[in-house]
Amino acid sequence: MKRYLVLAGNIGAGKSTLVELLCRRWGWTPYYEPVAENPYLKDFYADMERWAFHSQIFFLMHRARSHHQLALESGSVVQDRSLYEDAEVFARNLFLKKRIGHRDYAVYQELYEVLSSLLPRPDLVVYLKASVPTLKRRILQRDRAFEVTISEDYLYGLNLLYEQWIGGFTLAPILTVDADRTDVLDRPEDLEALVARVGKALGGGQGTLF
Repeated sequence: MKRYLVLAGNIGAGKSTLVELLCRRWGWTPYYEPVAENPYLKDFYADMERWAFHSQIFFLMHRARSHHQLALESGSVVQDRSLYEDAEVFARNLFLKKRIGHRDYAVYQELYEVLSSLLPRPDLVVYLKASVPTLKRRILQRDRAFEVTISEDYLYGLNLLYEQWIGGFTLAPILTVDADRTDVLDRPEDLEALVARVGKALGGGQGTLF
């Protein structure tokens, strides 16, 4: 049976790593977050007020295209961040911080609502919940030049919005993972335990799918 799994979480929470590991384990198709492809991202981190709307529109459209493509896949897929997070966390944060104006935000929200109503819902959202110190440490470890200047206040604000979004999300079941205490790269037992939890939540028993 085909499954559609979303991995959600703040910048540096470990989504891409877990996507790779789960897809390698189960032979599923990964859909990664479009970081390097966004032509506005470096400009956005340098001048958020000027480039926020452009960057978020790019992410929303790319995510909608990926969402549509994964719906056409014959097998199961794992998505690294969803368009729901783009809208409910990142775009909303920029609006609250006055980086996106009311007019642009209204246009963005209308586009998001139309797209999300047309796309299939996930079978499960795995939320990697991490504290700001953990996020900051992992961001520094992966050493992307345009990310190292991200402030702790910015990450903290995103974490608050993630909690609000997860608390009100009703389109799919949520599995929350304590990413501060879970190390799927260096502790094999953590990976095995997480694989079992995800497999069970998806209805495949102790991680044997399907």
